Amino acid sequence: MTELRKRMIESLQLRGLSERTQEAYVRAVRQLADHYHKSPDLISEEELRQYFLHIKNVKKYSRGASTIALCGIKFFFEKTLNREFTTFKLVRAQREKKLPVILSVEEVLLILGRVRLPRYRVCLGTIYSCGLRLQEGTHIQVRDIDSGRGMLHVRHGKGGKDRYVPLPERTVELLRHYWRTHRNPVWMFPSEGRVHVELKNSTEPMERSSVQHAFRAALKETKINKAASVHTLRHSWATHLLEAGVNLRLIQEYLGHSSPQTTSIYTHLTARAEDLGREAINRIMSGL
Repeated sequence: MTELRKRMIESLQLRGLSERTQEAYVRAVRQLADHYHKSPDLISEEELRQYFLHIKNVKKYSRGASTIALCGIKFFFEKTLNREFTTFKLVRAQREKKLPVILSVEEVLLILGRVRLPRYRVCLGTIYSCGLRLQEGTHIQVRDIDSGRGMLHVRHGKGGKDRYVPLPERTVELLRHYWRTHRNPVWMFPSEGRVHVELKNSTEPMERSSVQHAFRAALKETKINKAASVHTLRHSWATHLLEAGVNLRLIQEYLGHSSPQTTSIYTHLTARAEDLGREAINRIMSGL
């Protein structure tokens, strides 16, 4: 590890950013250095300007990827090198107005039914039934499951925030049955690792990529023509709760969203919400 990279990581740690964010920011700076084939501290402001134009117009980064590139590179120059560049005041990630893909309850069950290995099927089922992000699902620890209260303790979610989410009785049954197959004292979904260690003795959680692969394989078998991913399960869960009449503010807490505006996107995705809106408009306008 170079001294420059070590210094950046230390700065990220001092700022209190999560390990995953640290990795993303360091990767963004490495990609910048690879683009110009030189150490990032030797890159000029004009080169920075041209790089951001390159990832926008040539690479066509998504809004999320653009935001990570901007934040990571900006952090490096301003916090690690103590340099101020006006370019950072100009660059903005393009706003996206796309609505997320949503699966129906029937489609979710069909996909989960096609997942072949129990460890992936139970993990994906838990992600859906609790509205979790992928890493939150793979990193569930045995101590996080409160079957008495019917709650799951989600540790170190986005932004390093903990939260509690309802844990359905059926999910508790599935988790209990799966845990008995390995009895790892820490991880609900332990990893075999490259050397295929016994799950009971594993010290690492299951790899996110393996869960993604299992989902994609199951989706392909169902022939459901939607660009769904593991994260689609979380979007679908929130939409299904809203359609069932669960208060939007409560869904916001379960999802761990800081702003209700983030959660309100699901009001545009529910067929029931559209029906209620149409009924209300017809009722109000009936006297015209």
